Amino acid sequence: MDELAQAMKAMPALEGELVRKMMTEGRVVEVPAGTELLHEGAYVHELPILLEGLVRVFIGHEDKELLLYFIEPSDSCVMSFAAMTGRTPSRINAVAERPSKLLMVPEAKLRQWMREHPSLSELFFHQYHERYNDMLHTVEQVAFGDLPTRLLDHLKRLKGVTGDELLDVRHARLAQELGSAREVITRTLRKLEDEGRIRQLPGGIRVLG
Repeated sequence: MDELAQAMKAMPALEGELVRKMMTEGRVVEVPAGTELLHEGAYVHELPILLEGLVRVFIGHEDKELLLYFIEPSDSCVMSFAAMTGRTPSRINAVAERPSKLLMVPEAKLRQWMREHPSLSELFFHQYHERYNDMLHTVEQVAFGDLPTRLLDHLKRLKGVTGDELLDVRHARLAQELGSAREVITRTLRKLEDEGRIRQLPGGIRVLG
């Protein structure tokens, strides 16, 4: 599949004419897993739209993180959009979770196309609503959920966005993403396994039920 066809498939809500403009005026970048796409404090001059792969968006402090949401194909990063349109520094970090392909749309063109194509504004408002719900869910989990509940919910989210039945994720990584200690995560995983909610296998973690 060529890049234009891939972009049209990834953005079915947009007119073909607009997608062609975006592909002509923007630039497509491919990055390996683990690539930092944005960090807190940076200014945003291009809006990323994910064509392929998976991106993790989070805030961090020292060695701890708080996952805000994942960006999947056809999605953009609403926090990047807010920083770019408001001309303020980014308040989030974004890292490619898997090898990813992104369409980078320049700020000036994005503003112009949003005036000319209402479908683009509607797409961003729709995504803003979805990401707002994701972040509200995260806040509720942190404020009111105990660690076993948060950990199981996190594993389910990983399973949902990756499509993997067996999650290749290390205890230290889970501890970092949930703001806990590795030893605590290990004990909590053992508890969830004893309750029949997960199974720990040599290749990773399987969520049951």
